[in-house]
Amino acid sequence: MGRVAELAGVSVRMLHHYDGIGLVRPSARTAAGYRAYSAADVERLREVLAYRRLGFGLREIADLVDDRSIDAVAHLRRLRGLLLEQRDRTDAMVAAIDRELTARAEGMTVTPEEQLGMLGARLYDAIGGAYPATRRTDPRIAAQVWDALGDARRVLNVGAGTGSYEPADREVIAVEPSEVMRRQRPAGSAPCVAAAAESLPFEDGSFDVAMAVSTVHHWADPLAGLREMRRVARKVVVLTFDTDEPGWPDRFWLTRDYLPEFAAVLAEFPSLAAMTDAIGARAEPVPVPWDCADGLFEAYWRRPGAYLEDRVRRAMSVWTRVGPQAEQRAVRSLRADLDSGRWAERNGDLDGLDAADLGLRLLVA
Repeated sequence: MGRVAELAGVSVRMLHHYDGIGLVRPSARTAAGYRAYSAADVERLREVLAYRRLGFGLREIADLVDDRSIDAVAHLRRLRGLLLEQRDRTDAMVAAIDRELTARAEGMTVTPEEQLGMLGARLYDAIGGAYPATRRTDPRIAAQVWDALGDARRVLNVGAGTGSYEPADREVIAVEPSEVMRRQRPAGSAPCVAAAAESLPFEDGSFDVAMAVSTVHHWADPLAGLREMRRVARKVVVLTFDTDEPGWPDRFWLTRDYLPEFAAVLAEFPSLAAMTDAIGARAEPVPVPWDCADGLFEAYWRRPGAYLEDRVRRAMSVWTRVGPQAEQRAVRSLRADLDSGRWAERNGDLDGLDAADLGLRLLVA
């Protein structure tokens, strides 16, 4: 037991406590009567300690690790997703602190409400709250997505967020792992299940179609999530992003000239070919309208001043992922180029375009 405690970074007393309450019980004893942990016992202990360090209570942890429908791989994927969400919360807090430091350096007054909002429990809610304000269904993108659904009646929306692009004329079940997002779904929205794409709690072939819109890049294991969608539905429709084209960051002036760090954000994202192969899909371009109502990262390609607005950027996960230094540098550079006219000189050819192909792709399987 002492060796296990040392490896796990906990006390022997804690292991005795876990044994006493039935949370992690060694499955064997040595000849001298000491507790002996099997490989399965150690795996369970690892899961218990990981959930504990994420802030779960012991009763919650017992329910999680005793769930026989979840295997070790599913536990790891769930833990990875929770850790990524925790990382995003931490990154968001750092960004909020940096914004306050900048405001104070410029002599601006920071109210008590803003101070508490930056460091308190409302921080992540406030960031997630930006989504309903700017991430609305664009009717032209929706038409392409809904057309791909065909005659499907029973629809699963995976990574559903606040419910954008859910068709109102069909039976929809939503899946969303984030409590912040689930709480923001409007009244009357489709029922929403707390689950991850990589481990959908449905039987094979339960739905006519499974859809996912601008969410795959948030998943712990995108290819596993896509295969799960293929398992539970006879058809799959996914709006995602193409990084296969050589020099793809240069398609969009924002990543080309101001935010080269965006390429690193998607460095581990599967290729379009890998995603299409995973579900046997074809890929079709999804043009972004110049006045796109959905405030996704590429939405303001002809309205550059929008990227200077904090409320607009807060609804785009990219800015949190690249970090506050890259964000502040990009905003400063863009503001300077807009003021000097340099942006217009570089991108004047965009004025005549009604829509642009910036790498959005609809996968239909």
